[in-house]
Amino acid sequence: MVLDVVTGAFGFTGSRIAERLLAGGREVRTISRRPAAGPLAARVAVQPYGFSQPDELRERLVGADALYITYWMRFPRAGVTFEPIVENVRRLVAAASQAGVRRLVYISVSNAELDASTAYFRAKAQAEEAVRAAGLSYAIVRPTLLYGEGDILINNMAWTLRRLPVFGIPGDGRYRVQPVYVDDVADLAVELGAGSENVELEAAGPDVLDYNELVGLVKTTVGGRAKLVHLPVDVVLAATGLMGFFLRDVVLTRDELRELMESLLVAAGGPTRPTRFAEWLESRAETVGRRWSSELGRNYRLPRG
Repeated sequence: MVLDVVTGAFGFTGSRIAERLLAGGREVRTISRRPAAGPLAARVAVQPYGFSQPDELRERLVGADALYITYWMRFPRAGVTFEPIVENVRRLVAAASQAGVRRLVYISVSNAELDASTAYFRAKAQAEEAVRAAGLSYAIVRPTLLYGEGDILINNMAWTLRRLPVFGIPGDGRYRVQPVYVDDVADLAVELGAGSENVELEAAGPDVLDYNELVGLVKTTVGGRAKLVHLPVDVVLAATGLMGFFLRDVVLTRDELRELMESLLVAAGGPTRPTRFAEWLESRAETVGRRWSSELGRNYRLPRG
């Protein structure tokens, strides 16, 4: 049986990739700081990252045909910046090269550039450079605005629209987003993992909406009661900071807001993935936003591997 390694196979994107590989008759191993959980727990072997131990990291990749890299973080926290995250990607792809892995598949982000306006997008571009420099066959996938069952942004937007009397839209709300379904991204990643040519592709859904349209569509579909109001950026950040205090979570960062308002989550080359956002949302109108999806609970209150 052919072995593939998926970093973070119990996470949002990694779990979908792992499911597809298993369905295709592949063996899947994960390198992760998450404990085994959910329906994949009994089917995926788990090993810790161990970035400081290159020999052990290499051994975890020996025998793998493809390495799918979803490893990342949403924002700096507890003194950890993007610099060591990028360095860990370098260590990971170096170990893959030494272990004889045939193919790298890296999940990046749309419009990742070395001179981007935020650290997240600059760091993603640096990680892409590390993948290119590894000397292995590679595919780089650049999703736009990821959504799907269990996501953060759309789910928590719906949660807020359902429960609070007011939803603040930063600025004029005319900046654009292009939602892409996480299952479509996973399909693309696995398809590219089977290839051999070096490719770099955007993963973008068929709908480009301005932020006003996105919020309005979510509100209407889930039956939200919140009044939509346009507010200055600093007021929105103060309000989401207060929400985060009570929810024990980080709702929105200044950089994330900047990325939204600069329309960075829109593909330069147009749509490449099929699922329409409104149709997906309508099919899940009764469930999306019923519970808050905690970023800190999901990714920062776990034992570190």
